[in-house]
Order: sequence, then structure tokens, then C-alpha cells
Amino acid sequence: MKKLIFGIPKGSLQNSTIEMMQRAGFRVQIGTRSYYPAVDDEEMSARLIRPQDMSRFVECGAVDAGLTGADWVAENESDVVTVSRLVYAKQELVPVRWVVAVAENSSIRKLKDLKGKRISTELVNVTRKFLKGRGVKAQIEFSHGATETKVPELVDAIVELTETGESLVANDLRIVDTVMESTTVLIANKKSWKDAWKRTKVENLGMLFEGAIVAQAKVGLKMNVPPGSLEKVLALLPALRRPTVSTLADEAGYAVETVMDEKVARSLIPTLKRAGAEGIIEYSLNKVVP
Repeated sequence: MKKLIFGIPKGSLQNSTIEMMQRAGFRVQIGTRSYYPAVDDEEMSARLIRPQDMSRFVECGAVDAGLTGADWVAENESDVVTVSRLVYAKQELVPVRWVVAVAENSSIRKLKDLKGKRISTELVNVTRKFLKGRGVKAQIEFSHGATETKVPELVDAIVELTETGESLVANDLRIVDTVMESTTVLIANKKSWKDAWKRTKVENLGMLFEGAIVAQAKVGLKMNVPPGSLEKVLALLPALRRPTVSTLADEAGYAVETVMDEKVARSLIPTLKRAGAEGIIEYSLNKVVP
């Protein structure tokens, strides 16, 4: 039987990735010290790999496809196929940013003020290219961790990953500029991509993953609507296209079903009720594939 070797990111993205895969229909189990997750798909063999290393292993063919950050693909200058951009992170459904940060009381206010300064980061290559493109020559050194604690005693500035910015503020740091935005990406080995079976498998994964992410912020609504209230209720409903409307037995009215953002539903349900809708049911979604 053919198998796709698939890389799951270890570390900060691990839990959110497993949750996303579960919503996409895949059950993933990882032992306490295991680097070989069990997935309930006999066509898939999974590996647990650090995001920093994922694109290198995909490029060389050690794995056929995997999930990692676009930042690490850029940092490693990996020659891989980007199949899907998946906007989810450790905490929220938003892109993350690599930012230049300094101590709150630092005299560094603009990028040009970094000339000749020491900068610590995990994202060395991307940072070097970023500064070079803006005519700034600085000393950039690799950080093995705890980067936020190195300013200002050990280095003048850092380039660090942030999702909400809260950790930087907690460490009395101030953002000077953004080096790059990054999202999770599904990437594939170029040789594997040319294999028809593997390509279809990876494309299917991308479609299901995207559907799971879209669905996370949406809900479905079902309701019954009396004949005289249909137009009024339909005018209130957002939908991916148009709501689904079917006639109830004995011409008692209509059954209406639609999908919308969860935040919209909570304010819209009372309005729908006042417009004549009855028996309103809100339900969660696992996948929405447009």
C-alpha cells in the first residue's frame, strides 16, 4: 500500500495542529516520548519534527509533506512546494510576526539606529536580508532561546516572534519594526509533488485543513419560518452564497439553514426571533469547504 510520510510540527504549534487535524477528520495520538504519531489513516505515516527543521527534511525527501511556518521555509531557503497557507497559530487564528524589539527606554527608535548594534534572533538569515535591504549593517547573532531576556544587558535589540505582543510588553520591550509576517504552511517535496497519488493526497489534506480552519470561527443555523416572514428573515441572513430554503410538510412554512460567523450569530439570533423565525438551532462545524 502506498503511504505518504507526513511531518507534524513539534513544540508550540503541536497542540493547535493536532486540534486542527482532528477537526479535519484525523485522529492523532502521540506517546509521551514518541516521535512517530499514530494517525487513523492507513495511507499516512507521521513524523514529529521541529518546525525549524521541517522544510529541510521535506526538501531532501525524508518526508513527503509537512506543516511548518513560512518563516522557517524562508530562513532555511528551502526549495519546496507551498501547497496551502493555513492561518492558525499557537493561540489565535491570525498570522504571527517577527519584530525588531528593544528595551522600552532604549534610544533606538528607527531601523537606521541599529547600525553597528548587536541583535539576537533565531531568524538570522531572514533578519540579515531584511536589514541589508534597508541599508543597515549590524552584528546579528543566533539565539538559542530566552531571546527576550537578553535586552538590554547582553544585546541592543532582538528579532523575536510575537502573536499578541503581550510577552514583549511584559518584558518591557518596544517594537521598532516588523521583519516579516508568517503563517503555517503545508509544504511538499518537489519529487513527491510530481507523483500523482502523493500530490492528490497532499491536495486533499490541504483542502480538509483549510476547511477545518474556516469552520473554527463559524456556526450553522437552522430555523423554521412562517410563510409570511420568509422574505424578512432571508434579508437578515448572511451566507457563503444563499441560505438553503425548503418547504415544511403541509405547507406550514419553511425550513431555513445557513452558515455564518459565530460572532454574528450571537447578535443575530434575537433579531431573527423577532422577525418571525422559530425553533432556532445553532450548531458547531468541523469543516467548511467553499
